[in-house]
Amino acid sequence: MEDLLQVGIITSTHGVRGEVKVYPTTDDPRRFRRLKEVVLDTGREKMNLEIEGVKFFKQFVILKFKGLDNINDIEKYRQKSLYVTRKNAVRLQRDEYFIADLIGLKVQDEDGKELGTVKDVIETGANDVYEVEMADGKSLLLPAIKQCILNVDVENGTMQVHVLEGLLDL
Repeated sequence: MEDLLQVGIITSTHGVRGEVKVYPTTDDPRRFRRLKEVVLDTGREKMNLEIEGVKFFKQFVILKFKGLDNINDIEKYRQKSLYVTRKNAVRLQRDEYFIADLIGLKVQDEDGKELGTVKDVIETGANDVYEVEMADGKSLLLPAIKQCILNVDVENGTMQVHVLEGLLDL
């Protein structure tokens, strides 16, 4: 399991006082109001940054970090990812999972036959769709509904599924 979970990407600076415009990669951008710190991945190192201020602008979150007070301090972090530790992650409800934990799970049908590996999670609005890369290179798209997803065991890296009639024919 991943120790860090991505919550956003710095897209640009905002003004000249060290604020940044962040594209949220989390389901609920309002979660930034409760965050006290994030981890910035610069590509060379990971830095803990304390959040000093949070505002919202269209689909973006405007963040101000403590100690980064002008545009020159923050400009170099454009296009860098922001993460939270698992400890600071949102609490999940029953049958909810972090996408990072689903990617790479081995997928098997109800008889234990291995079908492939979860390659991607497509967020559609109604329900997520799990893209399973099969051994023959084809993709199987499974809706994340109770009729299809029978069991998810993140600790053991497996997902047991029921393939609805016709899904393998596509």
